[in-house]
Amino acid sequence: MDFKRGDFVVFPLHGAGVISEIKQNVIDGETKDFYIIDLPYGNLHLMVPASQSGGTGLRPVISPKEIENVLEYIRTSEVLPQDPNWNKRQRDQLELMKTGDIYRIIDVYKYLALREKTKTLSSGEKKMFVSAKKILFSEIQLASGMEKEEVETMIGRCLA
Repeated sequence: MDFKRGDFVVFPLHGAGVISEIKQNVIDGETKDFYIIDLPYGNLHLMVPASQSGGTGLRPVISPKEIENVLEYIRTSEVLPQDPNWNKRQRDQLELMKTGDIYRIIDVYKYLALREKTKTLSSGEKKMFVSAKKILFSEIQLASGMEKEEVETMIGRCLA
């Protein structure tokens, strides 16, 4: 998929951002286009080869119309059963995160948010929780145009 400057995109495991520029670099004597993506959560800047963007999972953010479906999924979806072995559970959650699919990110986020209420999260789970939150919240923020705090409040209500 071809993107242009100003497009809102999601990069798996990093979150949603905006393509601030398309830059050409010479690599091995060949000129290639790169998307420069500014991610508001974490103030991160990524450089993704345009020719390989499909293989990296780079995709457009959800549409504003899709937000209600996402919120409904957060409210009504069942928490997926997880492997009791923490190592296997973490690998499974990472695989869900790598898909970049917002609904799989919600599955990870929701499981960890509910687990945090009943148990102490391990350091790995805490990192995964922060990552899932960042990815989910940043996409909804860009799709809706809402402020970060508004998104956090809205999602908090959906989980309550």
